[in-house]
Amino acid sequence: MKYRPFGKCGFDVSEIGFGTWGIGGNREGSSAYGATDDGESRAALRLAFEMGINFFDTSDFYGYGHSETLLGEVFSSLRERIILSTKAGFLDATRQDFSPGRLRQALEGSLRRLGTGYVDVFFLHSPDLEVLRREPAILDLMREWRREGLVRCWGISTRTPADALSAIGDFGAECIQVNFNLTDLRAVEIGLWELCEREKAGVVVRTPLAFGFLTGTVKPGHAFSGDDHRRRFSVEQQERWRQGIDVYHGILEREGSATPSQNALRFCLAFGAVSTVIPGMLTVEHVRENASASALPVLSPEGKTACLQAGREYGFA
Repeated sequence: MKYRPFGKCGFDVSEIGFGTWGIGGNREGSSAYGATDDGESRAALRLAFEMGINFFDTSDFYGYGHSETLLGEVFSSLRERIILSTKAGFLDATRQDFSPGRLRQALEGSLRRLGTGYVDVFFLHSPDLEVLRREPAILDLMREWRREGLVRCWGISTRTPADALSAIGDFGAECIQVNFNLTDLRAVEIGLWELCEREKAGVVVRTPLAFGFLTGTVKPGHAFSGDDHRRRFSVEQQERWRQGIDVYHGILEREGSATPSQNALRFCLAFGAVSTVIPGMLTVEHVRENASASALPVLSPEGKTACLQAGREYGFA
C-alpha cells in the first residue's frame, strides 16, 4: 500500500481508503446497497487494515450510525494506527440540519459510536453552500473543534466539483470530498485539481467506481433489488455509467493486467492532487481486489491523456 499526504493536515493516508456507506446497511429508511452481514463487514474492515488501508470514511447517516459502530468495534485497540473521517448534516434522506447545536449533537454521537475522543477528519455532509454563507457560526464551530482537538482537520463533502472550488476558495476548507471517476471528469475540466494542489487541500475521491458500474459486474438490463439505492437511477443513467467499461477498455488494457475496478482506481490516482479514493466495500473479496490496486504500476501519462480524450469525446466531461 502506498500513502499520500492529506493536504496540509499533518498526516498521511493510504491512497486506497475504505468507504463505509455500504456496510451501514439499510436501516430506518437509510438505504445503501442492500442487505449486509455484520460478520462479513467486520472481516472486510480487518482485512483492509492488514492490507495497509488506514483511511476509513463514514458518516452518522450511514445506517444511522451503524457503520460508525462497526468501526468502533473493530478498531478499538488500533485507534492511533488509523485515520477516521466522519460527516454530519443529514437528518434523513430528505432533510439536513447544519445548525451548531445539531452538529455538536452529531459529533458527540459519532465519537461515542467510534469509541474515540477525536476524529481525524470531520466533513460537513453535502451542504447547500448558501447555508454556510448565511450562517458563519457553522465554520466558526469547525475551527473551534480543531483548536480543541476534537477534530484534526475539517472540510466539506461537496455536492458537485463546482461546490468544491468554493469550499476551498471561499470557505477555506482544509479538505474536500468530491465525485470523480472515469464517467465524471468535471473535477479535471474546471481546474479543481490545480486549486487543490496550490492550496494544499486534502482530497477524498468518492464514487471512484461510479456506484459499482465501473466494476464490470453490472450487466446491461441488470435489475437492482428494492433495498438498493441504485434502483432510483434512470435506466438511461445506469446504462451511461455502465458504458464507461466499453469506452476505456482498449486504453486500459494496454496499461497492464488489472481488473476493471483496479483500472478505475488507478485512473483516479493518476492525479497528484488526490489524497485517497474510497471505493465502497462490502466483502473481503472487494477489499482484496481494491486494496491491491495500490501495488499496480501507476497509469502512464499517455494512458491518462488517452482516457481524458476518450471521456471528453464520449461526453463524460
